[in-house]
Amino acid sequence: MGRVGCCERATHETVISVKIDLDGEGIAKVDTGVGFFDHMLNLFSFHSGIDLEVNCTGDLFIDDHHTVEDVGIALGKSVKEALGNKESIKRYGSFYVPMDEALAFISIDISGRSALVFNGEFKREAIGNFSTEMVEEFFRAFSSNSGITVHCNILYGTNDHHKIEALFKAFGRALKEARTIDRERHGVQSSKGVL
Repeated sequence: MGRVGCCERATHETVISVKIDLDGEGIAKVDTGVGFFDHMLNLFSFHSGIDLEVNCTGDLFIDDHHTVEDVGIALGKSVKEALGNKESIKRYGSFYVPMDEALAFISIDISGRSALVFNGEFKREAIGNFSTEMVEEFFRAFSSNSGITVHCNILYGTNDHHKIEALFKAFGRALKEARTIDRERHGVQSSKGVL
């Protein structure tokens, strides 16, 4: 059995179920009601190798804010549960991803300490019914609830779709590296002896 985690979350704004397997095959079943966001989560799953199931019913008649943020919360909690005591994981992961004219870079540390640094700007307010301002909010919610430090950088690009897609792919690849078990080392990867 792989390293699995799940989160059931119900508020007056959203009802969410998230299940993950860190040692999966990158198979995703995602339905949030926000098409572009579903696309990004599918890409994240594929590039991370993490099996991902997300079901969300949210107050999209208002906007996408609660849906995207709350999925970030639930995903962060699920990853934290699946990592367990973090024994023998590589801990760090960094990855550049180009998407046509855009280039994104993400670096993460599964440190037990949440921190987000986000550098990126968008020209469009929305792609479909996904607000571009919610990219940063998603990563903030994920970081805060997973205890993972995440540095997101969109280095350049002109097409907002490409920039966001490159970022989510880089996120998947960086997390794949960081959550991988290092067979040559035992215990947690910290001189303190705990993460």
